[in-house]
Amino acid sequence: MKHILFYGDSLTAGYGLGNASEESFPALINDKLKAAGLQYCITNAGVSGDTTTGGLARLDYWLGSPVDVFVLELGINDIRRGIPPPTIEKNLQAIINKVKAKYPKAKLVMLGMEIPPILFGPVAVQFNAIYRRLAEANDMALVPFLLTGVMGQQHLNLWDRVHPSAAGYKVVVETVWSVLGPLLQRG
Repeated sequence: MKHILFYGDSLTAGYGLGNASEESFPALINDKLKAAGLQYCITNAGVSGDTTTGGLARLDYWLGSPVDVFVLELGINDIRRGIPPPTIEKNLQAIINKVKAKYPKAKLVMLGMEIPPILFGPVAVQFNAIYRRLAEANDMALVPFLLTGVMGQQHLNLWDRVHPSAAGYKVVVETVWSVLGPLLQRG
């Protein structure tokens, strides 16, 4: 059976959900895989609060098991901690390089994040460009913005207005599936 590794932070982990093992977007992707008759094993390697530096540090452990599809979602915690966009991009590229070196045939998917330029100015512009640039440079499938249709929608987020609720993850899974589904169905 082929293996999909979802690698990210609290957005991947399913922070704040009543049952992340059933309500996070990787869990909901698993439901879609079963419905489509696609045979994949999923690992949710999301860690709440993780940064690109932390993700890079823990990656070797997760690459100890076979990876056929690698789905990367990291970077938003870095920007919240004031890490410069060039450092975020360098760390993400290092993660991608490690995956490619260990599993050169793995399909790669980038889950992009965005921050409002009105709040962060030039830093936002730099940050928002990272995901598309890395996806293009590394031949990765790209979900331009993971929280499309969810960000800013109070009824789709937890009380913190940062993390999706169970209802929000139902929207997130459709956004991810629109890119991941066709990739997997091509074989």
